[in-house]
Amino acid sequence: MSHFINYFCVMRFTVSIQDKFNCDLERAFKTPMLCDVTKVHTGYGLMPKIISVSDDQNWGQPGSSKKVFAAASLTQKGGYVSKDNVIDRKENDYWVIEVNDFQSWMLGFYKFQGTWKTEEISQNNILITYTYSLFSNAPLLYPFNWLFTQLFWKKYMKRAMKNVKEMAYSKEPYLYP
Repeated sequence: MSHFINYFCVMRFTVSIQDKFNCDLERAFKTPMLCDVTKVHTGYGLMPKIISVSDDQNWGQPGSSKKVFAAASLTQKGGYVSKDNVIDRKENDYWVIEVNDFQSWMLGFYKFQGTWKTEEISQNNILITYTYSLFSNAPLLYPFNWLFTQLFWKKYMKRAMKNVKEMAYSKEPYLYP
C-alpha cells in the first residue's frame, strides 16, 4: 500500500532554459557531458562545487554512470554526494541523464533528470535547450520544491550553461571518448 501511495504522491517540477552557441554542432553536443564536470558545476549558493568523479570508465554511453564528489558546503559534508547516470544519448541531438543516490537531504527530491538538446539552426549556430525535472515524493514540501526549482535551480542551470558555453568556445578537451 505504501508503494501505491508513494507512486501517486510523486510530483515533477520542470524548468527549461535556452541559449545559442556559436560553435560546431559536435562541440555543443559533447562539451557538457564529456569534458571536465568540475568546470561545469563550480558551486553556487547552496550547491557545492564538484571536485571529482570516480567509477566513470564507460561514462558517456547509455547505461553508464559515475560517482560525483563535492566540496563541503552549508548543505553538504563534502565527499561522495550523488550518482550520475546516462539514460539516453542520440549523437549530436540530445543527452538524457539522471542524478540520484543523494547522500544528503535534498528538500524531498529523490532524483533529477536532465536533458541537453542541440538543434543546428545553421553552421556554427546551435540552439541549446537545457531542461531539468526534479522529482519529489514529499507532498508537504511541494510549495518549497516549486520555489527551489523556479528560483534557485533555474539560476544554477544558467551558470552551468554559461560554463559549458565558455568550454565549448575554448575547445576544452574531452575526458571521455
